[in-house]
Amino acid sequence: QVQLVESGGGSVPSGGSRVLSCVDLGYAYTSYCVAWFRQAPGKEREGVAVNCRDGSTEYADSVRERFMIAQDYAKKTMYLRMNNLKPEDTAMYYCAVGRDDVVKPSTRSDDFAHWGQGTQVTVSS
Repeated sequence: QVQLVESGGGSVPSGGSRVLSCVDLGYAYTSYCVAWFRQAPGKEREGVAVNCRDGSTEYADSVRERFMIAQDYAKKTMYLRMNNLKPEDTAMYYCAVGRDDVVKPSTRSDDFAHWGQGTQVTVSS
């Protein structure tokens, strides 16, 4: 059973940095790909960053060069380091674990079977 819990959200000034964490409190952490998504009010959920066990990653154009996704398999934890934050990064951020048949980076919500409850990031201008 996968149980994802995010932390690290909060208010950040524009240009600041933040690290989000997502720990799997469940029994196993075996999915091949994990990801971070975000959703701002009135907007669709957006895939932000994806990381798979073979080291392949994918980032949304809007965050490339500013965000970095990482995993610590021993701690069953994934991270999203966000640098040079902008007001348009304000959103609820969700971690997600891919379906067992997902073996390459994907930012499609349907490819992810388990989701955290979300953590809010607010960037002030």
